[in-house]
Amino acid sequence: MLKKYDHKVHEIEKMIAGLMDSIVEGNEYALEGYVKGDTQAYENARAALKTLEADADRIDNEIIKTFALFGPEAQELRTLVTYLKMNNELVRIGVGTRKYARRIEEHCQSDCDLRPFDNVIVQLHKSAIGAMKYIRECFVTLDTCDVEENYRKVMVEESKNDDLFSILEKDIMTNIISESELSIEYVKVLGTLRKLERIGDRAVNIANLMVYAKKGGQMSVYGS
Repeated sequence: MLKKYDHKVHEIEKMIAGLMDSIVEGNEYALEGYVKGDTQAYENARAALKTLEADADRIDNEIIKTFALFGPEAQELRTLVTYLKMNNELVRIGVGTRKYARRIEEHCQSDCDLRPFDNVIVQLHKSAIGAMKYIRECFVTLDTCDVEENYRKVMVEESKNDDLFSILEKDIMTNIISESELSIEYVKVLGTLRKLERIGDRAVNIANLMVYAKKGGQMSVYGS
């Protein structure tokens, strides 16, 4: 029974890792689209996340099936609950990424001049991708990964992410004052860029869940 359970959990872990890969790939394509002004890259970003919800549903169903079939003990139960919550966070990141890829392409084709913000936008996106890569690297080596050190690394990226978004918010608000006729469009740009900022927040939640899965204690996602 234990071997069958371990095999099933390994399958679930591979599926979650695949979802993480799709999210990283989607973000890298979206960044390429922005840097190069490449319409095809934006399409690739959306395509990478086309089956996001269906893939996540399959993961949830496999986790629930494992609950039902194996009646796991406390430690195994903790792992499965953690994976359910991680899957939810990943879906929210993926949906946000897909919307970002569509909206930032539209903004680049609008009358808003984003060139003065290029450097900060690129740094913001790279920071979000960096946080996701830390998550993915630790997750696929969870048995040996120092989850607390990984949590600290993700926190550094999230802090950097927050600082960069604050800079963008200030600079774009200044443009709203000087280009009042485009104020609504610039507000929409800020809303789009906030999706990158939220990736850092959700990555911290996932890093925290990995600490819980491995170390136990109290789960702390909503208050993090």
